[in-house]
Amino acid sequence: MKSLKFKLYEHKRNRHLKRTINASGAIYNHCIALHHRYYKMWGKHLNCAKLQSHIAKLRKRNPFWQLVGSQAAQDICQRIEKAYQLFFKYNKKGVRPPGFKKIKKYRSFTLKQAGYKFLGANRIKIGNRVYQFWKSREIEGTVKTLTIKRTPLGELFMVIVVDNTNSPQIKFETGKIAGFDFGLKTFLTCSDGTKIESPQFLKQSFNAIKKASRQHSKKLKGSSNRERARKNLVRKYEGVTNARCHWFWKLAHDLTNKFDVLCFETLNLKGMQRLWGRKISDLAFGEFLQILEWVATIKGKQVVFIDRWYPSTKTCSHCGYVLENLDLSVRQWRCRSCQSLNGRDENAAKNICTVGASTVGLDDVRRAMSAVVA
Repeated sequence: MKSLKFKLYEHKRNRHLKRTINASGAIYNHCIALHHRYYKMWGKHLNCAKLQSHIAKLRKRNPFWQLVGSQAAQDICQRIEKAYQLFFKYNKKGVRPPGFKKIKKYRSFTLKQAGYKFLGANRIKIGNRVYQFWKSREIEGTVKTLTIKRTPLGELFMVIVVDNTNSPQIKFETGKIAGFDFGLKTFLTCSDGTKIESPQFLKQSFNAIKKASRQHSKKLKGSSNRERARKNLVRKYEGVTNARCHWFWKLAHDLTNKFDVLCFETLNLKGMQRLWGRKISDLAFGEFLQILEWVATIKGKQVVFIDRWYPSTKTCSHCGYVLENLDLSVRQWRCRSCQSLNGRDENAAKNICTVGASTVGLDDVRRAMSAVVA
């Protein structure tokens, strides 16, 4: 499966799509209310099939809800059902049940087999109206779903999921393996000694964002000036997001072109977020790993994650000696066994590479695992 995103032309007929999104939000909130009421009355979960049939009856009486197609309404019930199943499965890990959403902040609706038709070139028919979109690439494969999304700026995008199982994979054989260690000062440290610094886009734009936020807070609520200030603030955040995403894609392609196997340590992102807050959000390690895994899959490369509890920083990459304690402020330490000087990040990257190679069967890590603990 592959997702393609296209922006719709700005036109006055787009208000019909926005009203459809608002109607989808109203259906969503009504479904959440029905779930709450059903649980209070009967003490059990509302079945998705019953909810879909009930919503279908209500749509016939409500002209506003009829803006949403039958399949889009069914998709709303299915998404709520998936959210509740995740809540039942992971509620002990902090997952919350789905809740109410403001209609003006509701973002999308999804069509599956019916409700849309591609007319050729850059035109698509949704419902009874024809819309144009910026066709930045060809649509190859069988279209599975079509989603209309509304951004906080009010712009509309079309997201298409296509089945491209027949598309050939691009492979570059380099025969190289590398380990990478994430850091706060250095974004990535490679086992070959290369260091990649993070541009920290949020930090660069922080003053502009703070100024735009201050201007927005001073405007009268409900006024056109406040709406204009809100859009200006959203543009600042979108600029940071787009710049970071572009840099991540470029870095992912560079690394996959250089190495065949890329080894990383499993990160506790929630714990890091609690410790360092906004800095971790700016570095966005999780988003980069998602992009890297997708690019590696397309190019036939392999991304390996080692155990979170493996002491990669405290283990000497030369002899396997393991320190008992190592403070975060210590950037270099000398091994008591072989007297070698180890840089904190460089040493961790080498150990991650060694363990990753053992995981995929390219090397043996018994030497490092059988090290003496200080």
